[in-house]
Amino acid sequence: MVRDSSGNGDAEGTGPEDAQPSDEARSAFTPPLGVPLPPEPEDDQPTSEFTIPSGLKVTQPYDMGSAFTPAEGIPVVGPLANKGAPWQDRMRTMVRMPLAERPAPERAPRAEESESGPAVPRVIDLTLRIGELLLAGGEGAEDVEAAMFGVAHAFGLDRSEPNVTFTLISMTHQPSLVDDPISVSRTVRRRGSDYTRLAAVFALVDDITRGDVTLEESYRRLAEIRRNRHPWSKWALTVASGALSGAASLLVGGDALVFVLAALGAMLGDRLAWICAGRGLPEFYQFVAAAMAPAAIGVTVALFAPKDDSITMSAAVITGGLFALIPGRALVAAVQDGLTGYYITAAARLLEVVYLIVGIVCGVVLILYIGSELEANLTPDVVERHSRPTIQLFAAMLLTAAFCVLLQQSRGTFVLATLNGGVAWLVFASLSDTVGAPAVASTAVAAGLVGLFGQLMSRYQFASSLPYITAAIGPLLPGSATYFGLLNIAQGSLDKGIEQIAKAVALALAIAIGVNLGGELARLFMKAPGQETKLPGRRAAKRTRGF
Repeated sequence: MVRDSSGNGDAEGTGPEDAQPSDEARSAFTPPLGVPLPPEPEDDQPTSEFTIPSGLKVTQPYDMGSAFTPAEGIPVVGPLANKGAPWQDRMRTMVRMPLAERPAPERAPRAEESESGPAVPRVIDLTLRIGELLLAGGEGAEDVEAAMFGVAHAFGLDRSEPNVTFTLISMTHQPSLVDDPISVSRTVRRRGSDYTRLAAVFALVDDITRGDVTLEESYRRLAEIRRNRHPWSKWALTVASGALSGAASLLVGGDALVFVLAALGAMLGDRLAWICAGRGLPEFYQFVAAAMAPAAIGVTVALFAPKDDSITMSAAVITGGLFALIPGRALVAAVQDGLTGYYITAAARLLEVVYLIVGIVCGVVLILYIGSELEANLTPDVVERHSRPTIQLFAAMLLTAAFCVLLQQSRGTFVLATLNGGVAWLVFASLSDTVGAPAVASTAVAAGLVGLFGQLMSRYQFASSLPYITAAIGPLLPGSATYFGLLNIAQGSLDKGIEQIAKAVALALAIAIGVNLGGELARLFMKAPGQETKLPGRRAAKRTRGF
């Protein structure tokens, strides 16, 4: 028999190894007589907590957060959550951040979302369809990704990554760190210029990011946008092409007769291109056919016009016809993608520009070679264009308005885009002819003002900047340098021809860089209506040592 530790009797069936210690035995020491016992700890686990003396102010350590970003992101309050800012700026800032560092502005749950969250497949499908329309309409890769991220984020897919290339767009969403990611892609097979549809898509994205439309309503509006007919018919585009070429011929020294001949050549080339398109021929051959018509009319003028006027007239007719064919929109988009870090898309766009220009070269050089064999009076000479400023300013604005029709713009953007083109030509002519500045520098400054004005209009109207930019750069396109370069090549003067072609390339790059720089300055220093604070700039690569 063993007496228990409390001395209250026997503990039957227990041995020394089974005896349970009392609460006092748990203490590491026995207090002396007259000393009270210490208070019992709140739990049985040891702790390293200590008491901070009263009156001592302690700064809380910086919270580095957990090792993983939670599925809902890092909530922030500030510029990123400013709903008064354009969605392009807010989404550009976020889409450039790595997923682990990306903040998520606080968003109230939508009424149509169930307890399990948003309908992920339908949201991704809507996002891809919107991105397809934007990319097919000529929007830059960065703006397409920003729009896709904005739509996905508005419907609750914060952990998503859009990816845009020249013909393929994709969206990847990972619900959490333990769930399988969902990745869907879509191929853009056809591209066309319809800025009315582009503006409608931008308005839809703006409403989605504001939370004003539901998922089903977004699908309905997107279907209406796709079903809408183009605002201008094919014959209206043909007439606009003729007006554009006629106005371009006035810019390079033509008169009323040259205006009519250039317009006739451009309209004939446009109809030939439509016939080739209807037969299923690739776009390369369409450009070959479209370039042959104005070149043929120019050679005809050189053969039958008086010798004193034949050189200027034929050059103005052919130059005007080339203005309608130079792929300025694709070139601006290519340079913009390259400057913003989308090198694969930029390379693909530049390759497309090269193919289109080679098509123009093939069509024009073939006709010019035939004209040289027929002893047409074609001399690579500089065309005087600075003697009629009033007529040229009117021609520049007419060219811009015709370009607006070719781009299928809405009538509400005509006035502002036409004024932008007139200002661009006025600045270029003032710097080039009055001040004597180099043509490349004058072109870059004028294009920078075009980009600045277009970005301001897009910020104040929450729309795309392309309707205010693409048509306005029309008067600045290097039509004369392109023509004289091709003419020298056709006549065997390769050195002079390459020099003129290099000048045309330099002018085209000056236009693209100036437009992009003007837009960047507008986003950098200016705020949109209702925006209280400027947004932090989007992150870019920092690579200043060549590696």
